[in-house]
Amino acid sequence: MADFVGAIDQGTTSTRFMIFDHGGNEVARHQLEHEQILPRAGWVEHNPTEIWERSRAVIETAMNKAGLGAADLAAVGITNQRETTMVWNRRTGRPYYNAIVWQDTRTDAIAAALDRDGRGDVIRRRAGLPPATYFSGGKIQWILENVEGVREDAERGDALFGTADTWLLWNLTGGVDGGVHVTDPTNASRTMLMDLETLAWDDELLSFFGVPRAMLPEVRPSSTAEPYGLTRANGPLRGEVPLSGVLGDQQAATVGQVCFAPGEAKNTYGTGNFLLLNTGTELVRSQNGLLTTVCYQFGGDKPVYALEGSIAVTGSAVQWLRDQLGIISGASQSEALARQVEDNGGVYFVPAFSGLFAPYWRSDARGAIVGLSRFNTNAHLARATLESICYQTRDVVEAMRQDSGVSLDVLRVDGGVTANELCMQLQADILGVPVSKPVVAETTALGAAYAAGLAVGFWRDTDELRTNWNEARRWQPGWDEAQREKGYKGWKKAVTRTLDWVDV
Repeated sequence: MADFVGAIDQGTTSTRFMIFDHGGNEVARHQLEHEQILPRAGWVEHNPTEIWERSRAVIETAMNKAGLGAADLAAVGITNQRETTMVWNRRTGRPYYNAIVWQDTRTDAIAAALDRDGRGDVIRRRAGLPPATYFSGGKIQWILENVEGVREDAERGDALFGTADTWLLWNLTGGVDGGVHVTDPTNASRTMLMDLETLAWDDELLSFFGVPRAMLPEVRPSSTAEPYGLTRANGPLRGEVPLSGVLGDQQAATVGQVCFAPGEAKNTYGTGNFLLLNTGTELVRSQNGLLTTVCYQFGGDKPVYALEGSIAVTGSAVQWLRDQLGIISGASQSEALARQVEDNGGVYFVPAFSGLFAPYWRSDARGAIVGLSRFNTNAHLARATLESICYQTRDVVEAMRQDSGVSLDVLRVDGGVTANELCMQLQADILGVPVSKPVVAETTALGAAYAAGLAVGFWRDTDELRTNWNEARRWQPGWDEAQREKGYKGWKKAVTRTLDWVDV
């Protein structure tokens, strides 16, 4: 057996390739950003060809850094930004249009129409999702209706849909020369097109969006002993390696955090925030604005489900301070700036740039900074930005408690924002529970590696994976209950100021 497992982590702002050993330790990585294309307000796109080129480059560079060849990898897993929608031609391999990113809001009218005529209730019941711009179904419909020639090609079976996992798998296994067209249930469950109980594409849901079945990839388990395919010898790995694990990024982080038991939860801080609570093989339907989603399906086992709170803008709010306002030069500077003040000075920032996701699901909302006075400085805004990450998380934790009856004893955290010590302390203060960070913070890539490695026997079972998890840092709450509730009351008031801004 080879000594390592690789993982492609194709995210919203960058792509990385990471290599792990049997202990779950990082051996090597390389990462490259890709362009954020913003054609007009509310539109967010990526270039699929650039993403594939970046993926090739990070694989080759990481392998070279580690001095490894294809024979040293037992398997490769893929994790990806979910919902981001790509449509390409089976015969030429060329995308018809840029990828429409999960943050994109151009499908507002499509989502609103679904709710007006009752189709939204069918989607909620069958797919576990509210009709929203977030998910892939409306994005596919938009491409079919607005890009010339796509519908005709789709009806013929020449136009293929996929999220980033499917696009990369297709290219890694040969592309126009026999590339496999597959996805897994965690990604399929984010389209509004899959029945959560059967894990199959649903004809009635397809009809709501006018999506031809021939466009859609085959849905296979997240971890499979019979691999989706092998990498090509002329590809970036320079050899044949089993591609045996696929998980959407937030489900991958849940696996990387070894949240395998019902009631275990993790929160990933990336471009957005995504809190998942494992509900086991029980499909829990949210009454409080959360998503019901597939957490993972390993081999022939029953699928494991999760409740998810998806928050659109958290880490990207810090990027906004850097790129649009210019008040910091790098993400790490947000902590130093925010530490210059003892509190938010009465300022709240609700970063509803793409509307509000869980638990509100209000596409009419837009960002707002409230409570400003002449007293306030850029340090108060930096502090309010970090607090907005934590308050949005509390909104989701409250909804999860109401849906599941589970009160968290500890919140496991991962992702880039966890490097911000002040933000993690604020998270413990605002939630009133300890916050725990693992030694390996890049749990998204690790989860994809685990899924791929379990499939080929590199790891024996999930109990073995648990032994790899170690805590690096724990933050204890410092606020008293009165301070916590006063702050949260101010946040809830600020959220109301963002609503009804856009006419839908």
